[in-house]
Order: sequence, then structure tokens, then C-alpha cells
Amino acid sequence: MSTVLSPTARAVGRRPLADRHGRVATDLRVSLTDRCNLRCTYCMPAEGLDWLPADETLSDAEILRLIRIGTSMLGIRTIRLTGGEPLLRKGLEGLVAGIAALPDRPKIALTTNGIGLARRAQALADAGLDRINISLDTLDPQTFVRLSRRRRLDDVLAGVAAAQQAGLRPVKINTVLMRGINDHEAVPLLQWAIDQGVQLRFIEQMPLDAQHGWNRTNMVTAEEILGRLSERFFVVEDPADRAARGSAPAELFRVDGTDHRVGIIAAVSQPFCGACDRVRLTSDGQLRNCLFARTEQDLRTPLRSGATDEELADQWISAVAVKLPGHGIDDPTFLQPDRPMSAIGG
Repeated sequence: MSTVLSPTARAVGRRPLADRHGRVATDLRVSLTDRCNLRCTYCMPAEGLDWLPADETLSDAEILRLIRIGTSMLGIRTIRLTGGEPLLRKGLEGLVAGIAALPDRPKIALTTNGIGLARRAQALADAGLDRINISLDTLDPQTFVRLSRRRRLDDVLAGVAAAQQAGLRPVKINTVLMRGINDHEAVPLLQWAIDQGVQLRFIEQMPLDAQHGWNRTNMVTAEEILGRLSERFFVVEDPADRAARGSAPAELFRVDGTDHRVGIIAAVSQPFCGACDRVRLTSDGQLRNCLFARTEQDLRTPLRSGATDEELADQWISAVAVKLPGHGIDDPTFLQPDRPMSAIGG
């Protein structure tokens, strides 16, 4: 199947990251570490995982080089820094500043659990961070412990406040509802988000846990989430929001009578693979063309073996070209990726 690129797609870079299905990747998710200071039940076991050795993790200089290749040669326009927990990466502010100083400066976003953000949000904003997503699944301290196995809710809430004060608006809150654990909090969470002036985004639980214990019947679907919200709120999808969605994973709904919007990311029940513009780089230098990919393209080895920018770009292009049309969760032969979410990045 030949790929016909639109004028917009041709304009985003000298060599667009196109696949055989007409999609062009312009959003790079960069995992800075596989380590995390929480042990969320839907992500990893209580004892944690075997972390990557330091010498297998890309250095700041290596990350900056790959990002520069992506932005200057391949049309990457947005960089999202993820983990594990990216705030555990030493010198994160310096890395953000390095990305912001690139000739073809991309938009820079961060996805974090918020622990430690209270004391670093302003420095990250000053370094050039543009946007932030903070994971928060509950407002109840005991439920937080049950889900994350840590007593850190106050730290997360302080991080949310600090991000707002630093001007990282809109602060987006990522929430995964778990059946029988926190699914009753949909309404209180949205009311809190409205009161705080943050944008809440509910995410369907995906099969990315290290234990491979995901069960679709236990997943709280987008339809259920909307049903729970309707117990107090009337939420509507504005035509303008629908038209402007593009490749964004969240479908936005306006809370009637307000300007507040809540997002729902229905990656399982209503997949949006046809509009995907994302590609992922793991902390050990492996390129993944899909969150659920079963294969990876090794960039670390050639990077450390003297490969030129053109050679690295060629490998990047070939990895994206073979991207599958969808994640295949509904296929009876579907297998979870070997890496859990903590080692891939959001």
C-alpha cells in the first residue's frame, strides 16, 4: 500500500515519519527512567521490578541528540517526557532546558505522578516546560494507599497546586478508575477538578501491567464513566471540540452551564489508532512505533557505535513505516507487550 501524504504532512519535516496507513508521527514520547516511587496495582507488583542498569540508560546528551534528529530531520513537533517517574531523573531541569534550546524547538510536556513536583514546578517552567499531566486516581487517602501502596496523596495535591502557580496551564489530571476500588469517585473527582480549575481526563485501564493480570471485564469503560458523571452533571460534546480533536487521545465533553471540559481516553472500547501520531523512545534507547508493539528498533547500539544522524534517521523511518493499523486488543491472538507501562512511558 502506497502512502499519499497531505500538504500539511509533507511540510512538517524533510523526511516525515510516515507509515503504510497514511499516518505521520509528529509526537515523540521519551521515557527518562523505568524507575518509580509508587507501586500502583495496575502497573507493577508491590515489590517493584528489576530496574535497568545505569549504563543501559541513555545519557542526557544521547537523548538530546535523538530529539534533535527527530525535530530537525523527521518532523517531530512535540516531546512528552515520561517514565517510570520522570522526576526521578537527575538534572531533569537541565534536560528540559536543552530541549527548549534546540534550533527547531518542540512543545515540551511532562507526565508525572506529582511526587516532588511542589518544589520543582517553577524551575521546570522556567527551563521551558510547556505542559504537564499529573496522575491522580483518588482524593481519598486510604484509597490512594490501596492503589499506590504509598501514603503520598498530600504530596501529589501539593504538586498540582505548584504546577498551577508556575503557570503550567491547563494542568491535566490523568485518572484510571478501577472497578470496586475508586470508580465511585468519578463525580467527586470532576467536582474537584472544576473547583481547582484543572482538566480531568479519565483513562480506560489498558493491558500494560507487569503482572499481565488485566481483565477486560474489570475495566471501567468510557460509556460507564459518562453514565456515572451524568448522575450529577450534564456533559455534552461540542461540535467545535470534536472538529478540533485531531490526533488527541482524549475526547472532550463540556460540563453544561460552564466552560469546563472533561476528557475521556477510551483506548480500549473506542480505539483511535487511525489518527495516531505518536512514537516512543524507551529509557534504554529502543524505539517503539506503538504503545502495544511487540517489537522495538534499537537506536542505542548504533548511537554508541558512531552512526551518523542520517543513519539513525533511516532506522527511525524504517521502524515507523511498519507500524500496524491498530493495537489489536480485540483480536483473540492479542498479547501484551513484554515491557510494562513503567518501562515504556505513557
